[in-house]
Amino acid sequence: MKYIENMLEGESISGIYFCKNKVDATTKNGKSYYSVFLQDKTGIIDGKVWDLNNGIEHFETNDYIKVEGIVTSFNGNLQMNIKRIRRASEGEYDVADYMPVTKNDSDKMYDELLKKVDSISNKYLKELLRKFFVEDSRFIQSFKKHSAAKSVHHSFIGGLLQHSLSVAEICEFISGRYPHINRDLLVTTALLHDIGKTRELSEFPLNDYTDEGQLVGHIVTGAMMVKEKMLMIEGFPKVLSDEVIHCILAHHGELEYGSPKKPAIIEAQALSLADNMDAKLQTFSELLDSRAKEKEDWMGFNKLFESNLRKTTGVE
Repeated sequence: MKYIENMLEGESISGIYFCKNKVDATTKNGKSYYSVFLQDKTGIIDGKVWDLNNGIEHFETNDYIKVEGIVTSFNGNLQMNIKRIRRASEGEYDVADYMPVTKNDSDKMYDELLKKVDSISNKYLKELLRKFFVEDSRFIQSFKKHSAAKSVHHSFIGGLLQHSLSVAEICEFISGRYPHINRDLLVTTALLHDIGKTRELSEFPLNDYTDEGQLVGHIVTGAMMVKEKMLMIEGFPKVLSDEVIHCILAHHGELEYGSPKKPAIIEAQALSLADNMDAKLQTFSELLDSRAKEKEDWMGFNKLFESNLRKTTGVE
């Protein structure tokens, strides 16, 4: 199989790819054609089916399809001119070749997460974490497979686990630097802050917003999930409950970024900063990875960062 990141202009391609999107379109001259996005774990390439002949069998979005075509270039980007298509049969492909997956070992990351859970001294917070990450097998399975976003950052299988652990590690460092911070509260909410994404986003291959995601959102959903588990723990302190919920509700930091509340306690402020830090640096890292083979140092204007971005000059 030729991975998309290794494709070169002029190459003939014959292989199976995931059809991320298919659009029936019409040229200016009124001729019908298909515009498709083909995906594997290394990237996405735009494809065009200009000639809808007998070699183009029926297929739809989210199908795995066997394609034959030629890699071309259009406006500086690679594109595939597709000549033949058929649906692939089960057994012809391995899903892991087509969906973006964390570069880290998921089992090792989860072991590290469980060590964080075991390190919590407060019995109520530890029990709360165990309700999710030790006792709830359905949640654990979903959490380990989910992305942390539809796009932008950590939008790959294992992304939610990777992001949550990274934020917890940043919070661990922060709590050691600022004595006013309740370390147990901060690390607990770092691990829990994005659990609502297991219900906000569907699993791969779709990785798209669910009805609950569109109508409620992961912040409020996450707070509701946490409250539900708290009610299972006898004697969970009311003030502590409110502080945990507040950290989750405020973890985007600003009302305009989707947080129902702005941080009112130091742990909520620290969590919002750690969450933003990991998201921004992961986004920048993914951009650098995607442009690594390009010779140009400047990567152009990026809307998220509101700046023209540049690769760091290498040190000899």
